[in-house]
Amino acid sequence: MIAIRPGLCSVTFRALAPEEIVALAASAGLEAIEWGGDVHVPPGDVTRAEQVAQATTDAGLAVASYGSYFRAGADEELTPILDSAEALGADRVRIWAASVDAAEATDADWAQTVDRLRSAAAEAGERGIELALEFHSGTLAATALATLRLLDEVASPHLRTYWQPTVAASVDAVLDDYRALGAHTSAAHVFSWWPSKERLPLRARDALWTRFFVEASAAENPPRDALLEFVPGDDPAVLASEAASLRGYLGA
Repeated sequence: MIAIRPGLCSVTFRALAPEEIVALAASAGLEAIEWGGDVHVPPGDVTRAEQVAQATTDAGLAVASYGSYFRAGADEELTPILDSAEALGADRVRIWAASVDAAEATDADWAQTVDRLRSAAAEAGERGIELALEFHSGTLAATALATLRLLDEVASPHLRTYWQPTVAASVDAVLDDYRALGAHTSAAHVFSWWPSKERLPLRARDALWTRFFVEASAAENPPRDALLEFVPGDDPAVLASEAASLRGYLGA
């Protein structure tokens, strides 16, 4: 059985310096960090990426991925993002599938996004980097069915997806999404928001996370990383308990 790594998204603590986040993650017993491109590791700032990479590995942690805000379909360059990912030592970059929800997308939206994802995946693949879609409303990867369509139409070995619980969805609906996407899922963003965007402790949705991690851990190719994304009150003081819950689900 392949072990899933417990980790943290740095965007959970946007107000903290990377060095503070490294210390928090290490003390909480986490193993990896997804570094965000909006604050902590700006695209194209290779020097900063190298510094953050060094701080991460010096603490005995791994760089899980680079959390970018690249949106396929927009007029954005991927190259500076890949430069930062490479300097970080990240072999995966999280990206976004346009800025329109799948339910509202036109044929032109689909065609433009698929074309850009295909070229982006090819560029990333040349550097040994995988791209992974943010599974999120307001994008063409808003549902499991839409995400599968994207992956099928792009048809690149360098493009996979993340999974996270759809806000306000039932436990059964959320798990159905994972089952549909599981073979293509490289990482999970882990949080308990209920009934809408109220940030609760992980254990507040114990039924969800217990069942998810039983299924994910038993999969032939489980997600490599389970990354805490946001905590109650954005409070660094609760990371230790949230990380303990995550590690408990993973049997770590």
